[in-house]
Amino acid sequence: MLNKTLKKLSLSLILALLFSATPQMSYAEHQGYTVHNLVSNISGMADQTDADLVNAWGIAFNPDGFVWVNDNGTGKATLYDGDGKKQDLIVTIPGPTTGGPSKPTGIVFFGGNGKFLISNNPSRFIFATEGGTISGWAPVQGSPPPTVSTQMVNNSASGAIYKGLALNTDGIRYLLYATDFHHARVDVFDDAFHPVTLDSTAFKDPKIKPGFAPFGIQAINGVVFVTYAKQDDPADAHDDVHGPGLGYVNAFDASGHLLQRVASGGKLNAPWGLAMAPANFGRFSNRLLVGNFGDGSVIAYSITHHHHNGSRLLQPNGAPLKIDGLWGLNFGNGLKNQATNALFFTAGPNDETDGLYGKIEAVSDQHLSDDAQDRDDR
Repeated sequence: MLNKTLKKLSLSLILALLFSATPQMSYAEHQGYTVHNLVSNISGMADQTDADLVNAWGIAFNPDGFVWVNDNGTGKATLYDGDGKKQDLIVTIPGPTTGGPSKPTGIVFFGGNGKFLISNNPSRFIFATEGGTISGWAPVQGSPPPTVSTQMVNNSASGAIYKGLALNTDGIRYLLYATDFHHARVDVFDDAFHPVTLDSTAFKDPKIKPGFAPFGIQAINGVVFVTYAKQDDPADAHDDVHGPGLGYVNAFDASGHLLQRVASGGKLNAPWGLAMAPANFGRFSNRLLVGNFGDGSVIAYSITHHHHNGSRLLQPNGAPLKIDGLWGLNFGNGLKNQATNALFFTAGPNDETDGLYGKIEAVSDQHLSDDAQDRDDR
């Protein structure tokens, strides 16, 4: 019993140290947050129109270039600058069967060498799909960039449905983590795309209610954050169920050991998107931001305060900020008009039949304490 208690304390201490380097702001410098729609497949909804952008889902930045967005509805990845201008390169993500739909979800960028190789070239972007596949995009120096990713994992026969993808390292190797929503588990792969078997307790939380499954996933500062949503019909377990309080967020180490329950129920509603706010993101600087697919709201959580119940991001008029069909969240890279304190997002509005890419920014106004927002229960 003592050993278990000490282990729990040590894991919590690790998490606190990782996310306590920058102090929380006791007073904010911003009144609220605004949404700017950059790209949509719907004419007039955003600054730019792109028919390929349908059910925009995963989002990842090339640290030296443009954002990549997974288009779940068209089976592609499209690239944009910070003004939403589409780039020439369009990458098709293959499905589990030739010519079949792929429905890409999560995406990660890899900047290293000698790993995730495809024909001896490292994958720069890696994609997961609802078809249970993982593929890589590996450009060859001196050659035109490929327009189709290469499938490296195909678990469609087992019924795998990958809703999210994360990249991390355990200090020895790089690891890919894919949330298999159908089987309510996290599948792990090494840097050669081979499956990895972790211990039997990896990415398990016995206190989560039956019927909930890993949904979104993101590695931040070496910690693997996993969101959970309620599965629909257990016989199918393909889609999530929306509703107030339907969700969890956990923090794990690279080996899948549970570090901390970040959030349970409350304002969660089929959470998927995850991002850590920088120090200049207004009232919720240095907070973990969780995007609800269920109701389109963004909830801010303090990682170092276990009692923190989360606070909704509000618009300048005090109304909750909501984006229909909200999926991915990611802060810009500081290039191509992609500011590091702008929270870029993807969404599949109108029941995932349309697409939206945009950004959320803090608006300067009067000084209000964090506590005022923390009491928000709207």
